[in-house]
Amino acid sequence: MKRFLWALIISAGCFVALDRMFPPIVDPSDARYSTRVVDRHGEQLRLFTAGDGFYRMPVGIDRVSPLYLEALLHYEDRFFYYHPGVNPLALARALWQWISQGELVSGGSTLTMQVARILYQTEHSPLGKLEQMARAVQLEWHFTKREILELYLNRAPFSANIEGVEMAAQQYLRKSASELTASEAALLAVLPQAPTRYRPDRHPERAQAARDKV
Repeated sequence: MKRFLWALIISAGCFVALDRMFPPIVDPSDARYSTRVVDRHGEQLRLFTAGDGFYRMPVGIDRVSPLYLEALLHYEDRFFYYHPGVNPLALARALWQWISQGELVSGGSTLTMQVARILYQTEHSPLGKLEQMARAVQLEWHFTKREILELYLNRAPFSANIEGVEMAAQQYLRKSASELTASEAALLAVLPQAPTRYRPDRHPERAQAARDKV
């Protein structure tokens, strides 16, 4: 019992030390968004990219269709509100599939891990996956579930230079993310998994097939 307690104390100490040595680089209040020019009637005249070259429009959870949130969590991370950034069961399932079938049928990544990958540009390698997991736990330590979900809503990739569900809804569906139907919500939930392959304006059949899996 004492060994377990000491191991727990040492592990916690290491986590705190690493957290201070490598603090999170993200500040939800310091995001960059596109500049929108409108006429006196509110009609859009022109849209400029953000300073980093991406088209991105801000959106909060309350301004996104509940149908989209439901589809997203159902498809990507059903246990989002219960895990600490990493889902051990999902990772174990993905590892077993890789060992038994020689390929990854399900990725095992949580939404928080995907946010970590987006923010820190982690490599597609075992070492990169470990960094992604560590950063996911760190994000959960510093931010609320709502803040992490909103980071995803605003930073998820939908094409080469389109990020965030609001910008994607306007670009591909000509409507706000708050107005999505069930089928549209399913499409945008799956699109970030392969933004180029599933682009609905270029590959409608692929996009529809992916949407139908949600």
